[in-house]
Amino acid sequence: MKELVLAIQFLTRLPMPRVTADDSDFAASIRWFPAAGLVVGALVCGAGWVGAQVDPWTGALLALVGWVWVTGALHLDGLADLADASGAIHRGPDSLRAVLADPHVGAMGVVAVVVQVAAKLVLLHGLLEQRAWTALILIPFAARIGPLVWSRWLPPLHDGLGARFRHAVRPVDLLCWAVLLLAAGWLVPALLLAPLLILLWMKRLRTLLGGISGDGHGAGIELVESGLLLAALIMGRL
Repeated sequence: MKELVLAIQFLTRLPMPRVTADDSDFAASIRWFPAAGLVVGALVCGAGWVGAQVDPWTGALLALVGWVWVTGALHLDGLADLADASGAIHRGPDSLRAVLADPHVGAMGVVAVVVQVAAKLVLLHGLLEQRAWTALILIPFAARIGPLVWSRWLPPLHDGLGARFRHAVRPVDLLCWAVLLLAAGWLVPALLLAPLLILLWMKRLRTLLGGISGDGHGAGIELVESGLLLAALIMGRL
């Protein structure tokens, strides 16, 4: 339970009991990231349901606000940093890493965040019209399987989160979450696209950065979530 508490503490702003932990405990918390995603999904779904009692747009807005609040915009920050770094890639790897290390957000980062937030708002509206409550709960869960895959097969860029997590992910962790994802796919077929989206982002990170960092994890979670929201909306229409 310590590792689960640490995962929820790290990925959300929800109050949790204080636990005594060392670096190995914190690294092992990555095994529970998908479970923390279920907590995020439950809050997003609840906020959307409350707002949908007024109309779908209000529900979408409350769901989005709840999503940003519960994650503390942690993943959006990673998306902004990766967008800025992509704009500096033509100057070489040193310039790219310098942009990643810069705490300021550039124009491309701002645009990426605005587009991402707008996309989620529109997609949430569509799913609320379909009353796709199960999808809202399970999509954050599926997206947070990504960090386990990226940590396992991408080298860390520096002694940060990527380096801590890499050796904590075991084959049995990936197998268990893969089985649960497959089971969830019976309820929400769009979730079966999650492995493809996760692997595509891993390929992009390998090409862009040559490895994984905390920003890579955050941006990947955001993009996989949006991809699954879109897939769920399309499959719901069909």
